[in-house]
Amino acid sequence: MPANIPAANASAGDHLLCLYLTMARIRAFENAAEEASRGSVAAFGATTDAAALVRGPLHLSTGQEAVAAGVCANLARGDYLTSTHRGHGHTLAKGADTTAMMCELFGRSSGTNKGKGGSMHIADFAVGMLGANGVVAAGIPIAVGAAHSAKIRGSDAIVACFFGDGAINRGPFLEGLNWAKIFELPLLFVCEDNRYSATTATDAMTAGDGAAERARGIGLAARSVDGNDVLAVDAAARELTMRIRSGAGPQFLHALTYRVKGHVSVDAAAYRDRGEVETALESDPLKLARERLRALGVAAARIAQVDAQAQAEIEAALAAAGAAPPPEPVEAYTDVQDTGAGQWR
Repeated sequence: MPANIPAANASAGDHLLCLYLTMARIRAFENAAEEASRGSVAAFGATTDAAALVRGPLHLSTGQEAVAAGVCANLARGDYLTSTHRGHGHTLAKGADTTAMMCELFGRSSGTNKGKGGSMHIADFAVGMLGANGVVAAGIPIAVGAAHSAKIRGSDAIVACFFGDGAINRGPFLEGLNWAKIFELPLLFVCEDNRYSATTATDAMTAGDGAAERARGIGLAARSVDGNDVLAVDAAARELTMRIRSGAGPQFLHALTYRVKGHVSVDAAAYRDRGEVETALESDPLKLARERLRALGVAAARIAQVDAQAQAEIEAALAAAGAAPPPEPVEAYTDVQDTGAGQWR
């Protein structure tokens, strides 16, 4: 049983609380990272100059937490995952350490990639997270390769591959799904459909009936789900991962969600109507989960305790990252490909 899933005798409220904690942790992390990139993180307890904590814009997953939490709850630690340029939530949900991740965003030597990868290139092989990727759709062939490796090696690991709706118009989508189906690889494709491809509404640039129909056209079983309903995502992911583990080959999950923030943290998203965003916020995944928890009889104080736990964890990560040292200059020559010629030195 994947480590993230509560025991079979856990109550429905306990199970949802577990998922809610993951979402609350992601939300707190994204909010803190956004503030850090704006130079206003001092309120979170960081101990260093707030003006220089996170360099460059961030691709935030605020509003999409249910997809990461619901899918990764059904992955074991030994399973693999590839992500997108919007990969903080996936990485956290897979079990990566919040402090190490925050250190990576801050460019600190104690980061998951020694402070040299940053937001768009976070990887943590210890939890099977093979890497975020700044190139649209580029994680798909990496996931296919990992799944083919697992099959050749006789491993029982499966691979989850996250990508956005914009990726289905890129070549690696067709190539990756075709290869996975031909060789019946242990792979869950997850289209995290946030309705926007950078600054353009996806339905204005994608022909046909969308991601799930394209997957079915290649022969994959595809299922669509409300990506803001964490229990719906969890149930769908559980069913699909069980099929994969039983040898049914690759499966496809299309999760419809919404990107609350702009494409990057400095994008005001003026191309969207304010009413559209306000309507979307009514289906905020954390709001929906809190309503479901109360309906299950979970006390408001218990929900608040979970929120406080997540916030305290991220505040501790901020403080640790703010105090951590940057990489030594000599580290620039490690973890890079050396062709042997030496001219680059």
